[in-house]
Amino acid sequence: MDDQNKNLIFATALSFVVILVWFWLFPPEDTANTVDPAVATEQTIVDATPAVETAATTATDGEATVSEAPRVQIETDNLAGSISLLGGRIDDIYLSKYTLTLDEDSETVRLLRPVGENDAYYAAFGWAAAEGIAGDAVPGPDTLWSIEAGDKLTPSTPVTLVWENGAGQTFRQTYSVDENFMFTISQSVENASGAQIALRPYGLLRRVTEPDGLKNFFVLHEGLVRMSDGVLEQTKYKNIRKYDLSELDQTQAERIEVAEKGWIGYTDHYWMTTIIPAQDTPFRSVSKYFESRDLYQAEAVQPVHTISAGSSTSVDTRLFVGAKEWETIREYQNNDDVDGFIDSIDWGWFFFLTKPIFWLLHTLNAGIGNMGWSIVALTIILKALVLPLAYKSYVSMARMKELQPEMEKLKERVGDDRAALQQGMMKLYKDNKVNPASGCLPILIQIPIFFSLYKVIFVTIELRHAEWLGWIRDLSAPDPSSILNLFGLFNWATPEPGSIFFIFSLGILPILLGISMWLQQKLNPAPTDPAQKMIFAWMPWVFMFMLGSFASGLVLYWITNNTITFLQQYTIMRSHGHKPDVFGNILATFRRKPAEAKK
Repeated sequence: MDDQNKNLIFATALSFVVILVWFWLFPPEDTANTVDPAVATEQTIVDATPAVETAATTATDGEATVSEAPRVQIETDNLAGSISLLGGRIDDIYLSKYTLTLDEDSETVRLLRPVGENDAYYAAFGWAAAEGIAGDAVPGPDTLWSIEAGDKLTPSTPVTLVWENGAGQTFRQTYSVDENFMFTISQSVENASGAQIALRPYGLLRRVTEPDGLKNFFVLHEGLVRMSDGVLEQTKYKNIRKYDLSELDQTQAERIEVAEKGWIGYTDHYWMTTIIPAQDTPFRSVSKYFESRDLYQAEAVQPVHTISAGSSTSVDTRLFVGAKEWETIREYQNNDDVDGFIDSIDWGWFFFLTKPIFWLLHTLNAGIGNMGWSIVALTIILKALVLPLAYKSYVSMARMKELQPEMEKLKERVGDDRAALQQGMMKLYKDNKVNPASGCLPILIQIPIFFSLYKVIFVTIELRHAEWLGWIRDLSAPDPSSILNLFGLFNWATPEPGSIFFIFSLGILPILLGISMWLQQKLNPAPTDPAQKMIFAWMPWVFMFMLGSFASGLVLYWITNNTITFLQQYTIMRSHGHKPDVFGNILATFRRKPAEAKK
């Protein structure tokens, strides 16, 4: 077996192992959890002031009042919904520009839902009694507020709610919203009593059950996400459940004392809800779970405010509710002082590659206007960057071709003496300055780039529902065409990804991928060794089936990469006097063996 074939076998086997490991690490999504309507009240109603360690957490019967309470409408270009006057809860948010599917009649994405509905999920803000004031004298999640100013929340018209406790204190909450996804909640307290009081402001998120449609992919983080003084923490729902407060033992809560910069919230695949206290003040970042109600709670608890008689105090807290758009989130980080907010997007282990790759892809798309062609352009740029190393590799492979006659003479001279053959080969390589291992370098470089691009395509919302051409309307999804319906000629359904029958439903892009790999092999004659020959014959088609369920954008990248690699290798081999007989090698694949060769 010559060393060039050894290198190619090694590279092919390595790629095969990588794909197998990938499928093992990133299995198909699990069935999503749903909420039984019969127990919705038990799961969704958790009352009182849970933001302070001494506060009790109890269940109340508030489902009817939630549905009947007055509401303030929210209307922006990106958001729609309402705020409930019961508790001042932001619990009804639609993302106006995003739909669940590509169907014309698809529903708009709904991120927050009120108590009483499946997957209830809302934000609330308030004060917890610390000193000089009773616990029932501060507004809580079931306090019925009144509108003091404004009748609709828009970017130009804030809304103020007011509540008086009858003991001399007046509480206000003023809501404002920008053009994108950021709310600002200004909480204030006027103390007209004759005594000093102390209160602790808080903001919280409550989420009932794991979200519907949870992916449970290793490559994707869904769950708690928070920044604490420059340290990012990501905790999946299964790990949040370790902190169960069902027995009112709040020592089990996961707390982090943040000195001045941070935020806390829950992230989904493409959406996120995050509480952001003022970035120049300390706060306590808390994650909780209540097993009896299957309720997740994230809190930002700020320091105690002491309010003397006849004075007042206020605090501002921001709330992000929306899509994880890279450009929007970067704007909040760079211009609105939300520390490390860009890391709320799950860049993964290869963040040092995924971040610049996405930036380049985003920049290309801004100029080209089509994400598919931007992936093609990105592939060309990445191949150009590694061309010097690839050039050395292909030159080394061409030189090994030139040494083939001398290798054959060496084998005849030493016979079965394997040690002498090895020594002779090493001397031959050294004298001609050939590195037999260099043929593996392009594959080794391609693997982390492939993983990083997969992460970018799978995680970033900019690839979601991004069209390329014709039948490819979503580059984050598998190729929807199929040989079972003659690539869309007949309008019948085909097996979904994850089905055992999906291997019989390949789209156009996976087939082109297999062909591009097969043609790349034909730059060299098939190896004479039967085992090698069998591996070479099957690998393109094995990869074709294995990658058939991958995102179309990733398969497009691989096809482009294979095509450029073919052209590079062909050109370099020609420049060193070796003319690959691609057409002849293709014909040899189909040529029948002579009768004597079959014996």
